[in-house]
This record gives sequence, structure tokens and C-alpha cells, in this order.
Amino acid sequence: MIFESRAGRGAILAAVLLASVPSQAQSADGRAAFEKLKTLAGAWDGTGPSKELAHTPVKYELTSGATVVMETLFGGTEHEMRSLYFLDRGELVLTHYCGMGNQPQMRMRQAGDPNDLVFDFDGGRNIDPAKDMHMHSARIHVIDANHVEAEWAIFQGGKSVGSHKFALTRQ
Repeated sequence: MIFESRAGRGAILAAVLLASVPSQAQSADGRAAFEKLKTLAGAWDGTGPSKELAHTPVKYELTSGATVVMETLFGGTEHEMRSLYFLDRGELVLTHYCGMGNQPQMRMRQAGDPNDLVFDFDGGRNIDPAKDMHMHSARIHVIDANHVEAEWAIFQGGKSVGSHKFALTRQ
């Protein structure tokens, strides 16, 4: 009986340790990705998703003691939107304050390429994702210190209805 009890405890300990490995890897990826985002601080300009939004001013700022990266798209216009990127227990997450009046939240997928940050929908406020139009995922690809590509996928009725792509150059 004692042997079985110790063996059972050993199996439980092994399971706990194995279960923690992905989250440790995710935490390392999240921290590295957040550090990469911090290097974007400054003013950017580029092409937007449509003729009306062809000029795309973007600003990345560090705020809250450098624990948040704030991205402002179309600053000072009627299309202004903000996304806040931060670490949640080591995982990189974002909240997008959208011009559509909702606030989708996304979580970074485990990274393969440290310059390619991919985020998936993880809930939000003022959204019924099965019905409402909202930003559902995002990809930020850091080409080099002065060039970034971003793509935001739009969902409505629970399915993809398009995306907005931006090519940005540091000013």
C-alpha cells in the first residue's frame, strides 16, 4: 500500500511537471515577444487597407512603467483605435479598443519565429463573437528595425469576412 501511494504521488508529480512545460515555454515566448514589441516604440507610417485609409499613421508607446505597449492607429482622426499589449502571467495578450465600439482580447500563440507574432481571439467586451463584427486575430511581422507588416482578421457571424493589412515604415 505504501509503494502504491508513493508511486501514485510520483505519477501526479510527473504529470504536474509535464503540464507546466508548455506554459514555461509560452512564458518565455511571451516575454521575448513583448521585448520585441517594445523595440517598435516611436512613430510609423505606411499603407492601409483601403483608399480611404491609405495613409496609416501608427504610434507605439511604452506606458505604465514599460509594462504595456500602446499602439495607436489613425491617431487624431475619426478612425483612431488603440491596442494595448501586455504580459498576463508570462503570456502576451492584447486588448483592441476598436472603432466598431467593441474590445476584443487576443492571446499570442506559441511562437516559432520571434519576429512573427500571431494572436487569436480570447474573448472580449461588448461582443457576441457568434454574431457581431469584430477583430478576431492579428499578426505582426517585424521585418527589421524599420519595417513591420500587420494584418488584422475581421469576423462576423462567427466566420472570417476579410482582413486589414498594413505595411509600416519607421519615421
